[in-house]
Amino acid sequence: MGTDSAAGATGTAPPAIELKGISKAFGPVQANKDISIQVRRGTIHGIIGENGAGKSTLMSILYGFYKADAGEIHVGGRKTEIPDSQAAIKAGIGMVFQHFKLVQNFSVLENVILGVEDGALLRPSLSKARKELVHLAKEYELNVDPDETIENLSIGHQQRVEILKALYRQADILILDEPTGVLTPAEADHLFRILANLKREGKTIILITHKLREIMEITDTVSVMRRGEMTATVKTANTNPTELAELMVGRKVLLRVDKTPARPGRTIVEIENLKVTDRFGVERLKGVSLQIRAGEILGIAGVAGNGQSELLEVLGGIRDASGRVEVNGKALALTGRDADAQSRREAGIAHVSEDRQHTGLIMDFAAWENVAFGYHNDPAYQKNALIMDNAAILADAEGKIERFDVRPPDAKLAAKNFSGGNQQKIVLAREIERNPDLLLVGQPTRGVDIGAIEFIHQQIVALRDAGKAILLVSVELDEIFALSDRIAVMFDGKIMGERLPNETDERELGMLMAGMTGKPDGEAA
Repeated sequence: MGTDSAAGATGTAPPAIELKGISKAFGPVQANKDISIQVRRGTIHGIIGENGAGKSTLMSILYGFYKADAGEIHVGGRKTEIPDSQAAIKAGIGMVFQHFKLVQNFSVLENVILGVEDGALLRPSLSKARKELVHLAKEYELNVDPDETIENLSIGHQQRVEILKALYRQADILILDEPTGVLTPAEADHLFRILANLKREGKTIILITHKLREIMEITDTVSVMRRGEMTATVKTANTNPTELAELMVGRKVLLRVDKTPARPGRTIVEIENLKVTDRFGVERLKGVSLQIRAGEILGIAGVAGNGQSELLEVLGGIRDASGRVEVNGKALALTGRDADAQSRREAGIAHVSEDRQHTGLIMDFAAWENVAFGYHNDPAYQKNALIMDNAAILADAEGKIERFDVRPPDAKLAAKNFSGGNQQKIVLAREIERNPDLLLVGQPTRGVDIGAIEFIHQQIVALRDAGKAILLVSVELDEIFALSDRIAVMFDGKIMGERLPNETDERELGMLMAGMTGKPDGEAA
């Protein structure tokens, strides 16, 4: 892309991207309001803000998914019209979405060329793409098997495919929307190395995130959005997490969990020799035994895929198992018709699933309908034996939306139209306000912003303080340490050990997470 005459006269290169006065409304909701921003070429520019602040809308305008109501886009110093994603690609802009746009039963190679085939015959396109993928993978540490089917890849490798797609289309500017929201810590670290490599090669990266650690670690410049407006742009080296959090939320934010010591009571949950074998005959849980008491949070630490999900699914009535589970002294059915989610709710178990979009919500249904799902037999929701009282459900949902600060506060809005953090609040409101004896909560703050994280943590601690038992699964070690009263570590379907947060550290837990039971080097056994 060339420079304009003004840039040539001054001897300075124009910004890779400049947005001038961008505004966008969806009905009465002003998603973006008169936003102007410059992104320097060859830098990593972070854009942060609460869920619903307008970050993704702004980038969707830049990528041609939405058309701005007002404002201009300049690419490489030239005013550029971007009516659709094809125009964005032509302008050298690529985007990796939070929820990947991949065809699950296609190969990596087929996904990369999809939409940019060289003609009706696919063989030349596939041959060309294969050579280019080998080059790109070597240059940017994007190693992935071009012949592997997408559905067989980990989330981290699927993300690499999305980046490869953009680079194959010759993107010089790469937008990543919440790229680490579904990655393990190790996958996130690898992504940062990839981004550093891209930057060294002269690529421009726009990183949308709410994670302040990532902003401080990887970006050169950071812009802060709040309620649809750009509130600040600063050099990352000249700021700190506390300042950024306050700019994001508009108030001081506690970056730690404020909680008193636990006062555990009687045993609520007794798990003994729990085993799960999947449909391929692979043993996913290998004799797990645990206890959870009233008034405590048991955190399960581990790299994703080591049995944590299966543990939640068994306790939540989604997956069959063998072994013994008792809640409040009563045995739960682990197979058959009585081993379903409804029976678990009747036993006093609430479940905030790890995947809010597939198992926590029905995305095309309204928020008020999602608030009732699973609890639709509640007498408060019934006019009579045959008819549900929709007005009562709506009123109940509106109360939950207000108490949990769901934005926008519109119970009739479809779940898919809320940001990820606000979708999570809807699920939490539904489950926590049922006053369960046991709360199962998986990845409670995945893809959630600073202000919402603080709120969600407060709700979980409040439930603990009310004498409830909490089973917390999170791949975020910071979250495990902050919330847990006890920590159990899982590896390969087994419990490797239990620790108290104040008697361990990330190094020791990291070894347990890797299947090693010894002390880190240099420490006494």
